[in-house]
Amino acid sequence: MTDTNALEGWARDSHTAAGHTHPTFRRGSGPGVVVIHEIPGITPEVETFANAVVDRGFTVVLPHLFGRPGAPASATEMMRSMGQVCVNKEFTKLAAGRTSPIADWLRSLARELHAELGGPGVGALGMCFTGGFALAMMVDDSVAAPVLAQPSLPFAIGSRRKADLGLSPADLEVVRQRVAGGCAVLGLQYGSDSATGTRFDTLDDELGSGFIRVDLEGKGHSTLTAHRQQSAVDRVLDFFDERLKG
Repeated sequence: MTDTNALEGWARDSHTAAGHTHPTFRRGSGPGVVVIHEIPGITPEVETFANAVVDRGFTVVLPHLFGRPGAPASATEMMRSMGQVCVNKEFTKLAAGRTSPIADWLRSLARELHAELGGPGVGALGMCFTGGFALAMMVDDSVAAPVLAQPSLPFAIGSRRKADLGLSPADLEVVRQRVAGGCAVLGLQYGSDSATGTRFDTLDDELGSGFIRVDLEGKGHSTLTAHRQQSAVDRVLDFFDERLKG
């Protein structure tokens, strides 16, 4: 459901691809960045971060995948969103070595935005439940600045899932090739966050120096929103500047 009173100042639209249509919200000017919200949805904290990207000189598109846009995070909203996610086959929750089907839709969105705005490519940032989607999106050449904020899929149950990147073997090979060709990946997490498992270690092993790892001190999970650290936000904005405005 889309709340027509949510996200004032953002232009509402939709995107259709891979047999699915999702609403989108857009604001700003400059190179494109796709910011994918976490559970429970496009909360005020997610919008605050997205506005920081806009203010840095980017066109931001917020796809609405679940939840209620603009609704504050709460136990009720978390339960509502988890119910939507659990029955939605676009998301792979537990299976290792698989790319979530939503990646095809997100790649199409990135391609369309890049075709419109030009430049070296677009940025893609996922958070928590959607954190790994930015990695899946960089399989498409339109994505030039992928950012993984506390990626938490597949759910970190058991050592294999804790280490898994949420990618098929074929997609992982493309990611390796793109990184070898100069497309760096930025990842942010709290060092003590159990929800991210050991997948940053996997990224170190798979991508080497092409993976820019940021481990924040202290306890927390949502590096850019509910447990936001300004140093993390600044690192993301600098990364977008370096990769999309050069």
